[in-house]
Amino acid sequence: MRSTRALIYKDNLIHNLKTVGSFVRPSVKLCVAVKANGYGTGAVTAARTALETGAACVAVATVDEGIELRENGIACPILLLSLCAEDEMPLAVQHELSPFVCDSDYIAQFEAAAARAQKKIAVHLAVDTGMGRLGCAVAEAASLAQKIAAFPHLALAGTCTHFASSDEASADARAYTERQFADFLRAVQSIADAGVNPGVRHCASSAATCTRPDMQLDMVRVGIAAYGYYGGEADRAAVASRGQVLKPVMTLQTQVSAIRRFYAGQCVSYGRTWKAARDTDIAVLPIGYADGLFRRLSPDCTHEDAQGKNERLHVAINGKRFPVVGRICMDQCMVALGCDSGVRRWDTAVIFGPSESGALHDAADIAKIAGTIPYEIVTSVSKRVPRVVV
Repeated sequence: MRSTRALIYKDNLIHNLKTVGSFVRPSVKLCVAVKANGYGTGAVTAARTALETGAACVAVATVDEGIELRENGIACPILLLSLCAEDEMPLAVQHELSPFVCDSDYIAQFEAAAARAQKKIAVHLAVDTGMGRLGCAVAEAASLAQKIAAFPHLALAGTCTHFASSDEASADARAYTERQFADFLRAVQSIADAGVNPGVRHCASSAATCTRPDMQLDMVRVGIAAYGYYGGEADRAAVASRGQVLKPVMTLQTQVSAIRRFYAGQCVSYGRTWKAARDTDIAVLPIGYADGLFRRLSPDCTHEDAQGKNERLHVAINGKRFPVVGRICMDQCMVALGCDSGVRRWDTAVIFGPSESGALHDAADIAKIAGTIPYEIVTSVSKRVPRVVV
């Protein structure tokens, strides 16, 4: 196995699911998002663990992701959160995925695919209440629900929306979420008034699940919180108010593959952006941007913080901090050790993870350095990095 690998702490995943689950009312179902390879942890592992921990269903973004779960024995309802291509519809029907639908043409195309397969499939009507990404207008919800109900091969299993700012703590963000929720309830009521059962009503993601019990309705959809990270300050504060914490599920680590002595004035890596100010040992690590360690984490590219200071990426080797130097390459990066560091070839170098893994950073810390969010860090760990469940 490659020395560059992702360790997956199943106990931390269970802990997070139970922590978020403690916010969920007993009558409310739990759906866990396992899209993007289970937020980097491995979709099958994430799905099985979620179901073992009490989830009613899981959610994916692509048909291929749903097929992978079915081929690995995941038999629960699988929600298909994103729109698929026309030629993927027969596969979605064949594998009994439950697509989100939001317009007449798309609904009719799924009816045709289901009719050809002589199957009846469950669909969820997505309503756009302010995310602006996909979904029907609130005013269209009732007529589309009636259309779904009239088709012999479709069943309206649920009605949903997605909040744009529920993870933010500002008064403006809270007010926007309130408006979205009110509009969603109005859409749901219009469906019922039209004589159609709206099915399972769901709108709360991780943050709203933890901060707004009134918005849980019939089901909640938990994503990033399951994997140990907060969507924003709102859910962080809610979890902390109960004396609880989320625990990162993934550790990204590698090994020192070589140690080379550099003398003052020598440069390393592309562009010669780093020059040794004094004699130092350089460790070569077999991990690079093709593994998910972004090139923009290189010290000449790193994000400036609010004070205009460049933060730098460090790795942990034997419990000590060592800075990445030079530009991160596709398959390798370099770390300055200084002299007499005690580091040896094949020592473990930890990029990020929970503290128990020896990491100095978690994915949220790496995201801050890169000027992004932890979602991008964990989902960018490529499939060529083996996942090892520990």
